[in-house]
Amino acid sequence: MQYFTDFGKLLYQFGNEESTNVFQNISAYSDIIDQVKDDISFYNYYTIPEGFRSDHVAIQLYGTPVYHWTLYLLNDNIRLQGWPLTNTEIDVKIKKEYPDTVIVTRNDLTGKFKVGQTVTGLISGASGIIRHRDPNTGQLTITGSLTFSSGETVSSEPDTGLETITIVSSTEEYNAAHHYENADGSWADIDPTVAPGALVTEVTNYEYYYNENEVLRQIKVIKPDLVTSLVSSYKKSIRG
Repeated sequence: MQYFTDFGKLLYQFGNEESTNVFQNISAYSDIIDQVKDDISFYNYYTIPEGFRSDHVAIQLYGTPVYHWTLYLLNDNIRLQGWPLTNTEIDVKIKKEYPDTVIVTRNDLTGKFKVGQTVTGLISGASGIIRHRDPNTGQLTITGSLTFSSGETVSSEPDTGLETITIVSSTEEYNAAHHYENADGSWADIDPTVAPGALVTEVTNYEYYYNENEVLRQIKVIKPDLVTSLVSSYKKSIRG
C-alpha cells in the first residue's frame, strides 16, 4: 500500500519465532494533520456521495486517489467507525444484526419474562425464546421471525408458575424502538406502562443506524490548494 512507503523499517519478532524479520514500522505516527484538523483555514466540509469510496472522493477533490488516507486522519469518526455504507449495505447489515421479533407490553415486567424463557401467543400460537428484555421500554426480543397478534395474551411458564402479559404490538426487531427523543433531539425516558405520548418521538433501530451512517457522510477535507504541502510535511515527519 502506497501510504506506507515512507514508513521506516525495524526488526520485528513475530509470535514465537526465534528469528527477527525486517518489517515496516506501521506503528509510526505523525500529528501534522491532527494539528490542523480544527483549523477552519485548512479544511472544507464535504458530503460523501452515495457509493463513493475514499479513493473516489480523493480523485474528485485532488485529481488523484493517492491522498485518500488523509480523509481518515482528518475525521476521527471515520477512523473509528469506518467508511459510510451504501443504503443497500445498511439495509443488509441492519436486517442481519436485528433478525428477531420484538413485542411490546404495558404490563410491569419486574421479576418475570426473563431471558431464556419461552413465550407463546395464546391467539397466534407464535412461540420463541426471550433473547433480550428492556423493562424501561416494555420490549421483549423473541428469537425468530414471528407474527404475534396485537392485543393478545402471551404466556410463559417458568419453574415459579404461569406468567402472562398482554402485548400492544409486535414488529420486526429492526423496526422496533431503539430509543425515544424529545423535540430537541435529546434522548428521553418513557413510562413503559403507558403509551409514549405525542411529546416524544420513537427512533427505530433501522432509523438509528441510518442516521448514524448519514453522519459519517459529513466529513472535513483538506483544501485542494493545501493538500500537497501538508502531505509533504506529514511524510517528512514520518520518515524522521
